[in-house]
Amino acid sequence: MPDLLLELRSEEIPARLQRKAAGDLKKLVTDALVEAGLSYEGAREYWTPRRLTLDIRGLTARSADVREERKGPRTDANEKAIEGFLRGAGLSSIAEAQVQSDPKKGDFYVAVISRPGRSAEEIIAAALPGIIRDFPWPKPMRWGKASSQPGSLRWVRPLQSIVCVFGTEHEETTVIPFEIGGIVASNVTYGHRFHAPAAITVKRFDDYVASLEKARVILDAERRKDIILHDARDIAFANGLELVEDEGLLEEVSGLVEWPQVLMGSFEEDYLSIPSEIIRLTIKTNQKCFVTRKQGDETLSNNFILISNTEASDGGKEIIHGNGKVVRARLSDALHFWKRDQGDLPDLETLKASAVKFGLDLKKPLDQRMAKLDALGVTFHAKLGTQGERVERIRAMAAKVAFPVGADYKLVDRAVVLAKADLRTEAVGEFPELQGVMGRKYAALQGEEAAVSTAIEDHYKPQGPSDQLPEDKIAITVALADKLDTLIGFWAVDEKPTGSKDPFALRRAALGVIRILLERRVRLTLLPRIESHMGRIDADIAEKQNGEKARQGGDYLTSHSQAGDDLSRQLDLLSFFHDRLKVYLRDQGARHDLIDAVLTPETDDLLMVARRVEALTAFITSEDGKNLLAGTKRATQLLAAEEKKGTVVADGVSAALLKLDAEKELFAAITKASAEASEAIAKEDFRSAMEALSKLRAPVDRFFTDVLVNDEDAAIRANRLALLRLIREATGTVADFSKISG
Repeated sequence: MPDLLLELRSEEIPARLQRKAAGDLKKLVTDALVEAGLSYEGAREYWTPRRLTLDIRGLTARSADVREERKGPRTDANEKAIEGFLRGAGLSSIAEAQVQSDPKKGDFYVAVISRPGRSAEEIIAAALPGIIRDFPWPKPMRWGKASSQPGSLRWVRPLQSIVCVFGTEHEETTVIPFEIGGIVASNVTYGHRFHAPAAITVKRFDDYVASLEKARVILDAERRKDIILHDARDIAFANGLELVEDEGLLEEVSGLVEWPQVLMGSFEEDYLSIPSEIIRLTIKTNQKCFVTRKQGDETLSNNFILISNTEASDGGKEIIHGNGKVVRARLSDALHFWKRDQGDLPDLETLKASAVKFGLDLKKPLDQRMAKLDALGVTFHAKLGTQGERVERIRAMAAKVAFPVGADYKLVDRAVVLAKADLRTEAVGEFPELQGVMGRKYAALQGEEAAVSTAIEDHYKPQGPSDQLPEDKIAITVALADKLDTLIGFWAVDEKPTGSKDPFALRRAALGVIRILLERRVRLTLLPRIESHMGRIDADIAEKQNGEKARQGGDYLTSHSQAGDDLSRQLDLLSFFHDRLKVYLRDQGARHDLIDAVLTPETDDLLMVARRVEALTAFITSEDGKNLLAGTKRATQLLAAEEKKGTVVADGVSAALLKLDAEKELFAAITKASAEASEAIAKEDFRSAMEALSKLRAPVDRFFTDVLVNDEDAAIRANRLALLRLIREATGTVADFSKISG
């Protein structure tokens, strides 16, 4: 069976776009071929900075013939119906249709449409121009003289050549010719633009790869990554060092070179006084280079590793020298930032009001930066005010969270006050990725408690589902307060996630709260905190709006929330937490029906939900649990059916009306099990509560075997239904058994 080789060669494609673009090309082409009736055995995409390549193996040489019968109107239908049928079927006259009979519906027209199959070459030539022309680049460009013409080709960078060859492994391959934007597909490509700029004639994929490698192009990105990683490790080891590995940087630099050459440069040791995070980011961001450290030590060395795309005749001396000059210049800037951030700001007199508001010491550099952040009125969000106002809100929330976490409130408050201060440092201004990290360093330098310094960095955690959690109680408290303020604030101003859009990363914030509560075993009731914090935000917004109204002479507002229902917004946010919690617990292996069985719309202690689900999972998979579930469902379904019919159910169970041993035994068992379960739940011992309820299994089974609930005596029937209600109420203390499948 024939294979297809497609290469689209252009000027340099941004590294961040290459992998996705190659995947898009594979999907678009294979989908088009399959839709046209072809099949294939396998397809693989490749990419370099200057080319996207697709290798499709085992294509069928031709699509199958198609015969389709399309049913039309009755033969006595009106003229318009017949004309519509002819148009849809592609017939020129009704004489081309067949007539078929139906015993019930009479005679009707049928169009027999036959379409012969097409060759793979014809299908490919028809499909590729449209795919290339409409390729989903995020910001395509036009170029050359044709760029001024309507409909001219747009590509991420100027497209230079197209290779499209087709054929079997043992026969001569052919070029599938098509033209787009003045470029005609051929069997000619080009290698490394410096080392091997001559034309290369291509026959099939294997010789294409081999020819490119001779021309100093390694097609496979994973192989380029492997070469870079191992050569970098080796050169570091040879110099008594080890590579500080960085998967993101490795991915990026593999997309910058077609013929990777690994070299080592250096800078003056004086720059090692700069924090390692700044050195690493400076060298990575500006020069796409790796840093190294001493073997068996976390201390960075003054050597860096760079990746070149050219094999230099001088062994890379000039390349190393050029990169070294840029690295030194950038480190000089970083050293300047580092020193400036430890000095006094020039306008301390203007910061006194902010210092008083937050209890800041203007003799300390980080305190000065927090005062500056507030005094400048740096906006956090147009509807939610400034960063300073946000810090005040986080302080208020932290006061409500510190006690349940068991944290020292004075240290919590100090950490909150300084948590955002590094946003006004020059280091974070240059490298926003370092927010929190630099705050911790500057806090330690000015003598803050270790727990405060740690909390400044860790309050941003976790940043994702696999990110580390804060460990210290101070950091846990600040992290929770920060995330809860964010979520409640955006809910208060109706800026919730919609569909796949979540510009303020609120899903991530909610998952962070959930992970901290569950994995750090924090008991925190959410609704009271949501209610009070949302009320504070509403009042702040109303106050601002009233101030504006007063200036304009308008009517005053009493609350921002007049247009909406407070409780509705609060429960909506709680529901958002529930949705994230369900995802988290399901990822941990919990059954969705068991989660639903313990969640109610008002459930706001998420740790207790997790513990209940854990206990319920263990119970419901046991033999006693399965049998009790069956008996409970039978009881609740029978009771629900009778309640729906309006059958009288007694307010309570009367022992005098219990006539049979089985119902007496069940009543005694429920009374005992309910008491034991309630006592266990009060101690938050859900496993013991389940064990207590499991003792109902045998009495429930015996009751349904020996007792007829719908007795002819109305009083006895009402009493037995009340007994069933006791079963529902007893099991309902731990879960809603009606929501459990099975």
